Formats: sequence, structure tokens, C-alpha cells
Amino acid sequence: MTDTENRTLDYYNQNSQSFTGTTLDVEFSEIQDTFLSYLQEGAYILDFGCGSGRDTRYFLKKGYRVDAMDGSEEMVKIASANTGIEVKHMLFGELNETEKYDGIFACASILHVKLEALPDIMTRMYKALKNGGVIYVSFKYGDFEGERNGRYFTDMNEERFNDLLKEVPAMEILKETITSDVRPGRADEKWLNVFLRKPA
Repeated sequence: MTDTENRTLDYYNQNSQSFTGTTLDVEFSEIQDTFLSYLQEGAYILDFGCGSGRDTRYFLKKGYRVDAMDGSEEMVKIASANTGIEVKHMLFGELNETEKYDGIFACASILHVKLEALPDIMTRMYKALKNGGVIYVSFKYGDFEGERNGRYFTDMNEERFNDLLKEVPAMEILKETITSDVRPGRADEKWLNVFLRKPA
């Protein structure tokens, strides 16, 4: 693990309660429901970097099967308590499944991966997905890469993301949107949201 990754995980371990307070109960159903609209009822989802467990909790309530993981030990404890399932303590680079999931939800998570490491992570996600499965990813909108307030970020705009896709197995972009941050007082922050489908 790099120093950069360590510092980002340290941030979440040290700020797990405050981070949960600003994310757990925000209204996020538009993105969640768009993701679910591409899946069959009861589909098997991986919440990849689940944070507080907000999205896992939502998917479970809707009747979906969910595995959840996070790299922060403190966030894993909180997410397990919030969801009622055993959340796995796992780094993104440890994903090593083959055609297991119908959908992978990576909300504001892999944005902490360095740009040069993202093709490997996206390829791991692709391999873990069943044929015809769907991936959701979100990044802060822009072209910045580096540390911001104690965490590492790789921002994305449409052009940068299209360049990234050229380095991973071919996937269809189902939908690409720019949205405002849903957290109170953060509406001026923009996000790139992308829904991708693995060929059937």
C-alpha cells in the first residue's frame, strides 16, 4: 500500500463518525434507482467502497442481495452496524472475483485511486461482473489529481473518463450525467456519474 493510500484510509478511520453524519441519510435515490433500473429484481450487487453503508442499506431494503466492502476498518464497523450485514474489510486491488455480480456500485469510492492504477481496478470490476452486468462509478468533476483535505482524489471529466475506458475491456456507456453534490451546503460541487454495461 502506498503512502497516499495510507493517508486516505487514515482520514476515514479518524473521521468515520463525522463522515457518516454527512452521508448516511442524504437523499440519493435518483442515482440508486437509475442503477437498479438496469438490474433484475433480486440481483446480486457489490457495493465497492461502501462508506457508511447508505447504499447497501437502500439496496437491501429493496430486496437485492448485497456484498459490501471498504478499505477503512472504522467505516467497515459503522457500515456493518448500519446495514445488518457483515461488511468486508478489503482494498480495491484485492477484488479477485470472476463473473459473480449483476451490478457493482462504486459511489465516490474509486476516485481515491491514482489515475495510473484505475485501469487495473476497473478491469477487476469488469471481471467480477457477470456478462450483461452494470457498473456505476462517480468522480468529482474536473481534471485535478492529488491530495485534497487529507485524501487523494482523481477527478474526472468526460474526456478523461473516455481515455480511461480505452485502457479497460470494452463496455457500453448507458448513461453519463453531471450532478450537484447532495450533501447540505455542497451544491456547488459537481460530480461525473457513469453507468456502464459489460457485453452480454
